[in-house]
Amino acid sequence: MTPGELRRLYLIIRVFLSYGLDELIPRIRLTWPLRFGRYLLFWIPNRHKDKPLGERLRLALQELGPVWIKFGQMLSTRRDLFPPAVADQLALLQDRVASFDGALARQYIEASLGGTLETWFDNFEPVALASASIAQVHTARLKENGQEIVIKVIRPDILPIIKADIRLMYRLANWVPMLLPDGRRLRPREVVREYEKTLIDELNLLREAANAIQLRRNFENSSMLYVPEIYSDYCRENVLVMERVYGIPVSDIEALEAQNTNMKLLAERGVQVFFTQVFRDSFFHADMHPGNIFISYEHPEDPFYIGIDYGIVGSLNKDDKRYLAENFIAFFNRDYRKVAELHVDSGWVPSDTNVEDFEFAIRTVCEPIFEKPLAEISFGHVLLNLFNTARRFNMAVQPQLVLLQKTLLYVEGLGRQLYPQLDLWKTAKPFLEEWLHSQVGLPAIIRALKEKAPYWAEKLPELPELVYDSLQQHKHLQANIEKLSDQLKGQQTKQRQSQYLLGVGATLFLCGSLFLLSGLVDIPWLFMGAGVASWLFGWCQLSKTK
Repeated sequence: MTPGELRRLYLIIRVFLSYGLDELIPRIRLTWPLRFGRYLLFWIPNRHKDKPLGERLRLALQELGPVWIKFGQMLSTRRDLFPPAVADQLALLQDRVASFDGALARQYIEASLGGTLETWFDNFEPVALASASIAQVHTARLKENGQEIVIKVIRPDILPIIKADIRLMYRLANWVPMLLPDGRRLRPREVVREYEKTLIDELNLLREAANAIQLRRNFENSSMLYVPEIYSDYCRENVLVMERVYGIPVSDIEALEAQNTNMKLLAERGVQVFFTQVFRDSFFHADMHPGNIFISYEHPEDPFYIGIDYGIVGSLNKDDKRYLAENFIAFFNRDYRKVAELHVDSGWVPSDTNVEDFEFAIRTVCEPIFEKPLAEISFGHVLLNLFNTARRFNMAVQPQLVLLQKTLLYVEGLGRQLYPQLDLWKTAKPFLEEWLHSQVGLPAIIRALKEKAPYWAEKLPELPELVYDSLQQHKHLQANIEKLSDQLKGQQTKQRQSQYLLGVGATLFLCGSLFLLSGLVDIPWLFMGAGVASWLFGWCQLSKTK
């Protein structure tokens, strides 16, 4: 380790100990030296004994700074890895962190754009409008059209900090399986790797700009979701410029009710937006926490969402979408056999999985859920139960499904916060059934024909030549097969002849040996010489056929 890494590691350990997180280390013989060293080198008392473990973990991550805050936010979505008390506390980590100096932000933006801000913008506000763990935003106005905009800028010099902290996270992850009884199940290195990819992707604002442009195109003229316009001419890897939007934070229930927002319709549209993104577009906003979602002030009786921050998106392939939709429908029809078969067919669990055992495991876990009214059943927890059960049958981790599960939990919690009586199944089932119906039968055939028609039209003039080439290749192939067959027959004949000569040679040599033993002198050598000659000739012939 470098001196800088050692200092950072010391600070991390000091913070963890000050919040008493060393109690996570089990009291076993293997960890005795570590626990002894904790008192020898770090005589730091737990100053927060009155707080539960989950809260202490959250506060420690907050104190360690933006990288660890973001890590805690990601961990809060992995409810399969932590008890609810810990996961709930991690979910409370806020995006709002201390902003950096506006003059430094201005300097950083100008360096990226290659000129002074006044060249392109008016009314730049040095005080940040909002500040998150890896970036903050400032308001301004575009000179070219007077449009109000926000400028998102990555925190200066954050990449070296991120890389250093991630290296330390990997080192800590290596210790977890040795220190915790259930450490291997937590798959610590895999969790850190997933976080690293997500964070590095978020540092590239050109990626976020491209995601936002795609989602805006997908929901153009939509009555459910508005995606702000991106001004790509001013976007760089560390700077993003987009239209400024005004709305009510989706978590501000009082403000929404004060303007008589149709809460039932709003909650239903949240579910419809999610399923439209997943099943129609295969491209969904995977960071839909309340800080990124607003409700327009316009026509509250017919409300629509405004989404921002598209640094994290997810996608599903065609097979995943079909199997997922069929899984939902089979689950709510209590067809557990179908659920088990779908997991095997999709390749999510090994092909040699015992379907009967898998079906029974799913039934055991899921039947109690149906003791509740259908309107109270959680889609997100359905997925969680299915994936946790399948994991016992060696289900491979599906990153796209982890993102989907996380997003669904966000959407579901949001919908029930807006309208507690929301029946997610009643809202989603018609959409899923209609989507599945569109994937089979005549509509699917017609759509496939439309999609492939340009390609076929391009290849149609080449069809006669392709057919002729195919026939010629078939003719050559047939001739080659016949030639190989004749060669094989010739080799088999030669092998039989060689084996015959070897047998004759061995027989003659044996007869000569018997004559020699019986007292004859001349005849045996004749037989034995002929036998050796026959055997050698046969062996030479056999060698040529190999």
